[in-house]
Amino acid sequence: CTEAEKPKSDLRAPAYPLVTIDPYTSAWSTTDNLYDSPVKHWTGKNHPLIGVVRVDGKSYRFMGKENLPLYPIVDMASVEAWEGNYTLKEPKKGWEKVDFNPKGWTKGKAAFGTPEMLFLGTEWTTKDIWVRREFDLNQDLSDADVFLKYSHDDTFELYINGKQVVKTGYEWHNNVVAELKDEVKKTLKPGKNVIAAYCKNKTGGGYVDFGLYVKEPDKTFFDQEAEQVSAMVLPTQTLYAFEAGPVQLDVTFTAPLLCDDLYLMARPVNYISYEVVSKDGQQHDVQVYIEATPQWAVNETGQPVVCERLEKNGQTFLKAGTKEQPVLAKRGDDLRIDWGYFYLVGNTSDRSAMMIADYYTPKKAFAANGKVENTADRNLSGNMNKEMIALAYSEDLGKVGTDKVAGHVLIGYDDLYSIQYFGKNLMPYWKKNGQVTIEQEFAAAEKDYRTVLGRCDRFDRELMDEAAACGGKEYAELCALVYRQAIAAHKLVVNGNGELMFFSKENFSNGSIGTVDITYPSSPLFLKYNVELAKGLMNFIFEYSESGKWSKPFAAHDVGTYPLANGQTYGGDMPVEETGNMLILTTAIAHKEGNADYAAKHWDMLTTWADFLLEKGLDPENQLCTDDFAGHFAHNANLSIKAIMGIAGYGKMAGMLGKKDIAEKYTQAAKEMAGKWVEMAADGDHYKLTFDKAGTWSQKYNLVWDEL
Repeated sequence: CTEAEKPKSDLRAPAYPLVTIDPYTSAWSTTDNLYDSPVKHWTGKNHPLIGVVRVDGKSYRFMGKENLPLYPIVDMASVEAWEGNYTLKEPKKGWEKVDFNPKGWTKGKAAFGTPEMLFLGTEWTTKDIWVRREFDLNQDLSDADVFLKYSHDDTFELYINGKQVVKTGYEWHNNVVAELKDEVKKTLKPGKNVIAAYCKNKTGGGYVDFGLYVKEPDKTFFDQEAEQVSAMVLPTQTLYAFEAGPVQLDVTFTAPLLCDDLYLMARPVNYISYEVVSKDGQQHDVQVYIEATPQWAVNETGQPVVCERLEKNGQTFLKAGTKEQPVLAKRGDDLRIDWGYFYLVGNTSDRSAMMIADYYTPKKAFAANGKVENTADRNLSGNMNKEMIALAYSEDLGKVGTDKVAGHVLIGYDDLYSIQYFGKNLMPYWKKNGQVTIEQEFAAAEKDYRTVLGRCDRFDRELMDEAAACGGKEYAELCALVYRQAIAAHKLVVNGNGELMFFSKENFSNGSIGTVDITYPSSPLFLKYNVELAKGLMNFIFEYSESGKWSKPFAAHDVGTYPLANGQTYGGDMPVEETGNMLILTTAIAHKEGNADYAAKHWDMLTTWADFLLEKGLDPENQLCTDDFAGHFAHNANLSIKAIMGIAGYGKMAGMLGKKDIAEKYTQAAKEMAGKWVEMAADGDHYKLTFDKAGTWSQKYNLVWDEL
């Protein structure tokens, strides 16, 4: 559709979705202007994308920011091992000062840490470590921009010449960059200097590494920014408009997450489209530059990478991945994928070029000439801490006047294997058990480009119109904002029986996979747009119980920690919460489909769960619910509603299956429990938080399913 036909959204998003494929490949702009900060993975780590438009020889950056060009005074161990003094016993006062004598301390190579850590020089397996790194300066840094770079796990303090620079709580970070304040920089003198650090490892891994750097002048090429005119988030697209000197530039990020087409939804390819038109009626020479780095394919920047340039099916591929390729080797929350391969892909043509090189060469070439070379540097070390790598694309749009000139690139990820399910590594849905290659997916994405964008335009308009009719413009804007986030927080695979499994990931919660009380609030989206996806959220929970791997009489909370679905890892059960959720959602599927066939497949399990709620649901014992931030508590009135709704749902499904006696029994039981609930929860003009505490209140949001 035309710009005039596109729905409008005025919402200032807390973060703007750019590339949203799955829980691992998920990149966002976290600032009002697309060029104000680096593009970031949802965990906050940089997933760099730089975009530049060159107009009549002048470059305007419209996306991302260039890395700080830092030159080492003393480098980190991730680049070059360094030697320092350390002790595992608390030292005397003044240990952080320049004139302190570390007599009795031990010399050791950095980095210091537990055995599994990268760049380890000295094993450290106790709770506490104190480290001193002495170095000589032979330069005056008074006018320089000086930066500290450090990694730590866990609680950390760092001093430069006795001045405290860092003090953290219980946290862990890698490659943090902080500019030194003048009061600290003034202490750096020619001759002896010292960086001193203390780290406490409370649990798990421990790590200490740090270095000092100065900013190199004349190492940035795209300081001039375009002027952002607008930013708009629609369900499947994020649209930006810029003014770059005498031209207007429109940039659109498209993630075709259309739930009625599972292969398209699961295709691991997004589009970045751009369109340029003259503002002054004159013709202008215009070129476009887009750049990524292999940081998209690593968990930590220090992991060695390999890059490759390929041409196939009329497309040029820039490919990057780790050398090690540890497929499904780790689980957790604050992690990025470090297996499989990231791709930046463009059409092979005389107008475009694609290059793999050191970080500065393609930028310099584009700034000077408006194009990069069709080459791949084979001498790159693959160590991004030592030498950042650029994957660069350029296109010459030629003379641009009052007729719009457009282009696009494709960005995607081949994760090889997505999920481990009870010991078996499963391919992503789009691979069709290995019958489809990533090159075929990119070829299909290119072939379908205009069709897919048209479908996305229509879907965005329909969703926004329907949501606005239901809840107004602001509600529609919120629906647009969450649509891609909700879908891309899942990964679609199939089990050995060919059943869909649509695994969610808890983000910055605990990393659980397939959490039932995540499924519960997200399910209306999938019930509306594809009920098979709603089943995919539940199939593995049913299989977990029906196989006997989960033997408790209530539903599991999860099936593991993402991406390893080998059994529940969450420490606390949610018996009534998750059991009620499964019964309610199975009822919702029956209601949506007009039959209870799905329930019939799992009837024995549903019966066990319904009987559990009959016995334990009205006045819940001390346990967690989805409001786990509140901790364990008993007599939860809202949780009781969920149990009653689950029992009522079971009765409804029994009726749909012709089980008249069962339907009457459980429906009547639910009605009687509802009557008792009103008596137990009543507290004047409201209902209690817990049955045993007068003067309390909570939102009874579980009643929503009674209305729906």
